[in-house]
Amino acid sequence: MHDFILKEVVSHLIPFIQIYGIYVIMHGHLSPGGGFSGGMVLGLSMVLFVLVFGLREGLKKISHNTSTVVESLGTAWYATVGLVGVLRGASFLVNKAAGIPTGQPGELLSSGLILVITVGVGVKVGSTILTLFVELIEEGSEE
Repeated sequence: MHDFILKEVVSHLIPFIQIYGIYVIMHGHLSPGGGFSGGMVLGLSMVLFVLVFGLREGLKKISHNTSTVVESLGTAWYATVGLVGVLRGASFLVNKAAGIPTGQPGELLSSGLILVITVGVGVKVGSTILTLFVELIEEGSEE
């Protein structure tokens, strides 16, 4: 019962932390941040959940296998988006030269494929952080 306050505060804080992580990912091409920074925020919010509620409760929310699959999907997403330029007769990860509309500078959808790429990077980084943390916790509990 001594950790009731901590669990209550964290359960209310985590959604706001995750919304901020999504914000950082989505606005990384307009301001400081991006896929890596936002992915770290998302991943660490999940690590916070595991630290406060325990590994068993954390694995109920997102299993280790799911996290590993999402990590792989983030890599595949990045590679697939990169190939759009190649399929359009330009270089890997190219925007304007491949004919991708870049929009109006300063708007949310103003960077061609950069926003799409940062979403993949954010997913990859967030799931990697969680996967590494769970691996370390499981390895430490075996000893």
